Amino acid sequence: MEKIDAIKIITDELEDELVVCNIGFPSRELYHVKDKSTHFYMLGSMGLASSIGLGLALSTEQKVVVFDGDGSVLMNMGSLVTIYNQNPKNLVLVVLDNECYGSTGSQCTYASSFDMWKIAEGIGFKEVFYFEDEINFKEVLETEGPVFVHVKVEPGNANVPIIPMDACAIKERFMAEVKP
Repeated sequence: MEKIDAIKIITDELEDELVVCNIGFPSRELYHVKDKSTHFYMLGSMGLASSIGLGLALSTEQKVVVFDGDGSVLMNMGSLVTIYNQNPKNLVLVVLDNECYGSTGSQCTYASSFDMWKIAEGIGFKEVFYFEDEINFKEVLETEGPVFVHVKVEPGNANVPIIPMDACAIKERFMAEVKP
């Protein structure tokens, strides 16, 4: 499945959840598929979507869904341990695994050499989902977090334009949606 198709399937199940999306193409693809003021599109800070999502989940009772990539998670593996230990009931971490750094030139990651969902289980995540051909995100949303979702997707990016908002506009409209 292509990454943009996985994003579409997942966002079709979302309603009022807060969404933090990894830098570059994933954010552009999410914006193209379904733009909402509850979506925070990262324009920098590679590797920190999971950390930003964790901080957000700890500061609100709203459900928080993070779209991250295998390359970004590999850059910040410590966030998985922190998420597990902070134990936010409202956090869903979705790792879109294409085995490459898709936004920086599609260089290969090491994700092909292990199963990322097994790392999450090894850390202690009790709620781990793995999807390759079909995604049942309704079940994920009904599960108490923290939830780790591993979605295998094909390498490559959709041909979508850049997001026509600057970072301040993205931040301000998103912050207006966050409730304590």
